[in-house]
Amino acid sequence: MVKAIVGANWGDEGKGKITDLLANESDIVIRFQGGANAGHTIINEYGRFALHLMPSGAFHKNIVNIIGNGVALNIPKFIEEYNNLKEGGIVPTVYVSDRAQIVMPYHILFDQLEEERLGGKAFGSTKSGIAPFYSDKYAKIGFQVCELFEKEALREKIERVLEIKNALIVNLYHKEALKADEIYEELLKYAELIKPFVMDTQSYLFDAVKAGKKILLEGQLGSMKDPDHGIYPMVTSSSTLAGFGAVGAGIPPYEIKDIVTVVKAYSSAVGAGAFVSEILDPVEAEELRKRGGDKGEYGATTGRPRRVGWFDAVASRYGCRVQGATEVAFTVMDCLGYLDEIPVCVAYDIDGEITKDFPNPTKIDRAKPVLKKLPGWKCDIRGIKEFDKLPKEAQDYVLFVEEELGVHISIVSTGPEREEIIRR
Repeated sequence: MVKAIVGANWGDEGKGKITDLLANESDIVIRFQGGANAGHTIINEYGRFALHLMPSGAFHKNIVNIIGNGVALNIPKFIEEYNNLKEGGIVPTVYVSDRAQIVMPYHILFDQLEEERLGGKAFGSTKSGIAPFYSDKYAKIGFQVCELFEKEALREKIERVLEIKNALIVNLYHKEALKADEIYEELLKYAELIKPFVMDTQSYLFDAVKAGKKILLEGQLGSMKDPDHGIYPMVTSSSTLAGFGAVGAGIPPYEIKDIVTVVKAYSSAVGAGAFVSEILDPVEAEELRKRGGDKGEYGATTGRPRRVGWFDAVASRYGCRVQGATEVAFTVMDCLGYLDEIPVCVAYDIDGEITKDFPNPTKIDRAKPVLKKLPGWKCDIRGIKEFDKLPKEAQDYVLFVEEELGVHISIVSTGPEREEIIRR
């Protein structure tokens, strides 16, 4: 059976903890898209970890972890992460698809230079090279892992690609041209680093599906950051939807039977773009930011303060719909216990028209939140493991969100630790 775990919102929904939880019930965990541009924070008996490329099954014995062909593979970052886990006493079984493509050294450079060039109109990139990487992938000038081991062809391709890259770097960005020899030597080092992990993961997964193995597809970011269905152009460069899991992992789409969509009890976002329920009062926003997540609402990759807002029923319902959610994991409820009343965005006002449907990108910037206030529970609910032990106001909050989403909330997170969970 194949299960996907994905985000309904802007990312930062708490997928790391839920993936860590569900990984314990799996045989194989696969990262199927994205790269080192976003992270999952996981707290367990080994300590606190921010994973960026490593699948969240890394902490579980007898679980195979796979980096699928859809991932933007930053090889030095992957090796660094693997070694950090080893130092913490964790030696994960992990394989990398021979068809995964490599984040090239110049991808990060181009990401930085383009954000500088755009100035005030920048996309708020994490500057991890993701947009240049995917641009090259679909322009058919990217490099797959398997190409690292064909030295003659590799050297020839680097020279061919650098003709394009240097035309840009010299004439558009006015920087020094890239040298083919330096790039080639760097890639030879990459080849030695990654070689022990490389395999034909598509064949491996074909056999695993046939054998009835439990497979968990792990997504990065959330619905709002999807390039087709999100707040374009302030999106990421790979599909964040469960449907892409079949492509990015290399399994048949009809094998995905369950889609666990993670929804946050309030809203948060890193980077620019539409964010209708954002708390605009800086004092009020900072109070929620400080209390949010495990150590506040700051990006696991960038350390940037996240923008925060109230729960957005319009965006979350849409996010669940485009993911094809079969169940919802509801996270970070424990962070709201300080509030007398909890505002919830139940509709949008767009040019005087009230709507509960999420608008296309040409209208979203004009949307204003229609808020409804729910009573707070005014106590610490951290660590409660039974739904009926929650204060009535907290139960009502969950039931209200469930009705708004139209999808059953099967998991409620009441704290950052793995065991601080309610199964419904």
